[in-house]
Amino acid sequence: MHESRLGNLLGAAALALSDLMLARVREAAGVSVSGAAALVVLAHSPGVSVTELGRRVGLSQPATARMVSSLEAAGLARRGAGEGRTVPVALTPDGERTVREVLDTRAAGTEQVLADLDAHDRRVLTRLLEGLLTRLYAEVGSSEVLCRLCDRACCTDGAACPVGQAERDRGR
Repeated sequence: MHESRLGNLLGAAALALSDLMLARVREAAGVSVSGAAALVVLAHSPGVSVTELGRRVGLSQPATARMVSSLEAAGLARRGAGEGRTVPVALTPDGERTVREVLDTRAAGTEQVLADLDAHDRRVLTRLLEGLLTRLYAEVGSSEVLCRLCDRACCTDGAACPVGQAERDRGR
């Protein structure tokens, strides 16, 4: 299969940005990328069950249980008293601080990449990314997975999140 130049450029840019962002997130959180994503998810959904947390970050139940244990050991999250097999997880105060550091670090990294774009280019890129994310939602099928490291307040400040809108349009 022959890839277009645009597709190749997009792939290279996406991979480079992902590598940079994930390295910064790992460093800021002091845990794995999945652990950092779990912290962000917990900030938006305190008390979510271990099973649901795993679904949102894309891990199996055993992997999620190990990750939650490591977050507990680091003092970033705690399991609550559950009903039956449903065990809720919440952030500790240190976990809340870590989420702020993760989101700030992620934002600083992406803003550094965007720094040389003028206002017009930023508007054009915003429009293109909104469309791309809408199409990616159709492929991924989960706003929770797609936006697991997003600063949701930032994304919805003065605009609708394209992923959230795609999910609403789908009727979920």
